[in-house]
Amino acid sequence: MLTPMAQATDELIRFVDRWKTRKIVVVGDFMLDRYTYGNAQRLSPDAPVPVLATQRAEDHPGGAANVCLDLLALRCKVACVGVVGQDDTAKRLNAALKKAGCDTSGLIDAPDRPTTVKHNFIGLAQHRHPQKMFRVDEESREPIGAKLTERLLAKARSQLRGAAALCLEDYNKGVLTDGLCRSLIALAKKLGIPVLVDPAAITDYHKYRGATCITPNRTEAALATGTALNGDDEQQRRRNTLKMGKALTRQLSLQALVLTLDKQGALLMEKGKPPVMVPTQARSVYDVTGAGDMVLAMLAGALANGADWRTAVELANTAAGLEVEKFGVVPIELDEVLLSLLRQQHEELGKVRTLDQLLGELAAYRKQGRRIAFTNGCFDILHAGHISYLRAARQAGDLLVIGLNSDRSIKRIKGEGRPVNSEADRVMVLSELESIDYIAVFDEDTPVKLLKAIRPDVLVKGADYRRDQVVGGDFVESYGGRVELVKLVRGRSTTNIIQKISGKSR
Repeated sequence: MLTPMAQATDELIRFVDRWKTRKIVVVGDFMLDRYTYGNAQRLSPDAPVPVLATQRAEDHPGGAANVCLDLLALRCKVACVGVVGQDDTAKRLNAALKKAGCDTSGLIDAPDRPTTVKHNFIGLAQHRHPQKMFRVDEESREPIGAKLTERLLAKARSQLRGAAALCLEDYNKGVLTDGLCRSLIALAKKLGIPVLVDPAAITDYHKYRGATCITPNRTEAALATGTALNGDDEQQRRRNTLKMGKALTRQLSLQALVLTLDKQGALLMEKGKPPVMVPTQARSVYDVTGAGDMVLAMLAGALANGADWRTAVELANTAAGLEVEKFGVVPIELDEVLLSLLRQQHEELGKVRTLDQLLGELAAYRKQGRRIAFTNGCFDILHAGHISYLRAARQAGDLLVIGLNSDRSIKRIKGEGRPVNSEADRVMVLSELESIDYIAVFDEDTPVKLLKAIRPDVLVKGADYRRDQVVGGDFVESYGGRVELVKLVRGRSTTNIIQKISGKSR
């Protein structure tokens, strides 16, 4: 039986494994993030500021454009709707989005406003991690006019055909005006399409009223509700967080609110249900940039695939946690989320699996092109020969599955007095070996049943066998797998150790 925590992780893995491509429309502030990298080894002689000796520069889609890249990484089909300038920056942004796979026909070029650019200067000193030194923004915050609003609505109306969700990414750059937000929300409601909003850092959220969900962080929610965060008083912060969530959910007539809380995870508030704190795994936080975009993208992708709110938030927490471990804005692939969940399940369950559990996890790894190696044995008294053999077996594939003979199986094969160590003890010892990824205990005399279910890419046995003597070898080769024979360490065996202990060895 799985623990409740392991069961929850297993359900997330199965959900991601069933993931389908869905169309998502993103409307908001499209911008370009420019990164200039260099060395910052000295101070300027004419001012107390560091000097950046530039080495290279990179351009990346930012703002709403980054949400689009996040959605593409999550295997969604993406349509962009927004405003850019009639400038070279717009051409580079458009080209980058098209190259990534976005539909950019909904981007309108406006002659009276520039494409927003966030120019980040990144310094490296004494071979340490790169650090952002400062940022220069090129932008217009003027609200768009009525004609541009109508053109955007027309683009959105066209793109929403066949869409599974609408994302509004607001950086308060003048595109998502009150009028446009209200019209987009009404249009999506009429079409039965959920609207998810990553709100701007503003004091009034009423333009988002009627959206399905908004995803502010704690600071943004405090600004919008006029609530104090109360410093280090954790109990008061928790009460204020709940207060903010309830106020926003009620005032904006939301179906759900996802209030992100950094390392504490997220507060999920669903209409008519008690609030739920959804924790996140502890992470090594390197750069929080882009985490909010990743939350919005994962929520949209999960809901478009039929997830309930709890499932969607759990997946969003996982994706955002992976994002903050990286420097800069890096879209998190769906496969990375799946791998993270599989690693989490390993921590919760250890390495032993039933056959059903094992097959589900191996299928997820196979979709990523991982090769499965398999070997089997009693591994009764672990010795140097075993360690050498298992290291070699692990090198034959990307994952190593051990078929472990049960106590009953060993007794039938080896006779009374074996095994020396019980099944539970053998499992515990093997579980500590880095070379082993999974352990499946079998009760039969041979591992043929396991082999036929697992269908490994590589079947590993010791070189004391001939290829035609390897049990299951013909079966593995029948579907294109291979048999690999590994050299054994001479003189090292469980039988020899037992004889030596009993004084029977010479």
